[in-house]
Amino acid sequence: MVLSPFLINRMNKYLNEAQNLFSYTRDLRRDFHQHPEIGFQEYRTSGIVARELTKLGLEVSTGIAETGVVAVLEGETPGPTLLVRFDMDALPIQEETGASYASQTPGVMHACGHDAHTAIGLTVARLLNQHRDELAGRVKLVFQPAEEGLGGAERMVAEGVLQNPQPDMALALHIWNTKPLGWVGITSGPVMAASERFSMEIRGSGGHAASPHETRDPILAAAHIITALQSIVSRNVSPLDAAVLSITQVHAGDAFNVIPSTARLDGTIRTFKSEVRTRVFARFHEISTQIAQAMGCTIELSPVGSITAVNNHPDITKRVFATAKQILPNSEIDTDYRTTGSEDMSYMMTDVPGCYFFVGSANEQLNAPHHHPRFDFDEDVLPRAAGLMAQAVADLLTKQ
Repeated sequence: MVLSPFLINRMNKYLNEAQNLFSYTRDLRRDFHQHPEIGFQEYRTSGIVARELTKLGLEVSTGIAETGVVAVLEGETPGPTLLVRFDMDALPIQEETGASYASQTPGVMHACGHDAHTAIGLTVARLLNQHRDELAGRVKLVFQPAEEGLGGAERMVAEGVLQNPQPDMALALHIWNTKPLGWVGITSGPVMAASERFSMEIRGSGGHAASPHETRDPILAAAHIITALQSIVSRNVSPLDAAVLSITQVHAGDAFNVIPSTARLDGTIRTFKSEVRTRVFARFHEISTQIAQAMGCTIELSPVGSITAVNNHPDITKRVFATAKQILPNSEIDTDYRTTGSEDMSYMMTDVPGCYFFVGSANEQLNAPHHHPRFDFDEDVLPRAAGLMAQAVADLLTKQ
């Protein structure tokens, strides 16, 4: 069957309209980029979001989890509720891009693409609002604060973002600078890893550096523990599974000639499967405790925070894939892409079936990784991502 250009344009109308709104999306993105705000401090950003959504005549709620914004877009006929989430926060990083729209706030920058996500979300709202007569159900637009490890999604859930109305489905996206423009990642099942932060205090007995035999050195114990923990992934996790254990901070001592009484290790553990998580944590505790004991020390292990894995629902993922294949026929659509990065969108998808997908955003010049001081991306991703998200929403809420 050969489709006519008219039918193709009709099928791709959201992508075409997103292209027409490119300057709107780009200008918003650059404004957000120049004025970044870290988690729970996105007052300027959320104010602009609320203003733009109010202009559309939507029912807008503000102040959820400090700076979160929620708007409900009603379709013409009854149907399911689809939650669509966009994160807004920046990172405490000094920008080094040299871009004309670089951050004007010292020590803070949008180094992960949330400026793009917020602009894309407002564009999606405009696109869907223009076609609300074609939708069966409603769209719950969620603009989330504090995704970067501060628990924004968890707080929004605690404050009722999954109620009144309760969503039946959920979608979210991330521009992805480790992949080129033209790539899309839509994978069923676990797609982003669970992440646990921990802090371990090793307690010994300090003393003079000239008399180590009179001490129980927590630094020596820490060194052995760090080395031994690396055996967990290589020797206790199947090569067919995945796990990451990283010690990222080591703190001990205040003087060159004093062996301290305590040392502290901080880090993260990332897994996709619950059974792998259980095994890693069991070995983590055994190894740490027994090595410390052998060195005459004790440990106190404290969990700092955790994020569950993002699991994509097979049916919804299949439908988003069909949409992407239809409107982006020349794109590489990867159906087996996963990352050990974590995302607190998992809190909104724990009991709500959904799909979290990635849209490639790098080019030959703009390819610094996320969370890097030179992070920037090809802005051609903006209409591609907005068009894909809007079309996916419309396809999931199409009137029968």
